Amino acid sequence: MTNLERRVNLAAVVLPFVAFLAAVVLLWNSAVSATDLAILAVMYVLTGFGVTVGFHRLLTHRSFQVPKPVEYGFAVLGSMAVEGPVMSWVADHRKHHAHTDQEGDPHSPHVGHGEGIRGLWHAHTGWLFSTQGQASARRYAKDLYEDPGMRLINRRFPVLVLLTLAVPALAGWALTGTLAGAAGGLLWGGLVRIFLVHHVTGSVNSVCHFLGTRRSQTDDHSTNVAWLALLSFGEAWHHNHHAFPRSAAHGLRRWERMLDPSALVITMLEKVGLARNVVRIAPERQHEREHQAGPMRAGVGV
Repeated sequence: MTNLERRVNLAAVVLPFVAFLAAVVLLWNSAVSATDLAILAVMYVLTGFGVTVGFHRLLTHRSFQVPKPVEYGFAVLGSMAVEGPVMSWVADHRKHHAHTDQEGDPHSPHVGHGEGIRGLWHAHTGWLFSTQGQASARRYAKDLYEDPGMRLINRRFPVLVLLTLAVPALAGWALTGTLAGAAGGLLWGGLVRIFLVHHVTGSVNSVCHFLGTRRSQTDDHSTNVAWLALLSFGEAWHHNHHAFPRSAAHGLRRWERMLDPSALVITMLEKVGLARNVVRIAPERQHEREHQAGPMRAGVGV
């Protein structure tokens, strides 16, 4: 990773954090409007699904198929989460699955950076300054690399970063007619939202490979973390995902599906004819995999 890349990633971590601290002060002093929070919620949902439905389930694992314009739309929304260009994100995540919790995993809390707090820090944020974006797109994301539209979206990542800040600012100005409203939209729907999306994603990388529950045999430390499921739009059913990586739904049991909004979005796309070939795991196959599981320590992925 070059020094420029490290500086850019540092800015992407520090600026949203500073904005979050400012937002806490504003909340404490009741200096926040319903408009600010509404813009935050809308931007969180749009860019969050851009990552979970778009970058992850659609582009990385090909859990379902959509028409090209829809695919490109999800790639744009995922890019606006500011977690890296689309091809880098997909390549890193495919490499994570190829080497999960082993040497070569870009963000394992168990390999190369010590256990405990040091490992969690690396998986949550530290990897952004060492291994993020280093997986070869030609090797791990060849399908995207050979797609001219995806290459264009990948190259336009800096423009999409500006767009993800401009949209909430313009929304704040349009809804209030004031510069203060624009500033509030930029703060809450832009920087604070980026902070929240980043740390929810980071928690899936770190917490969901460290603490939680398991019920299937996998060659890694992945866990399900129920309290994080709704905030992560279902991504925190992470052990389920590692047991069945191509499944469009990560919440496999009935009550888990209630906390997997990403799977609901995919089902809605299917019902209106925009999604096809949705990968689902038969209950019999799930049951068989669960019976293959070895002994586990309660609450800890081992």
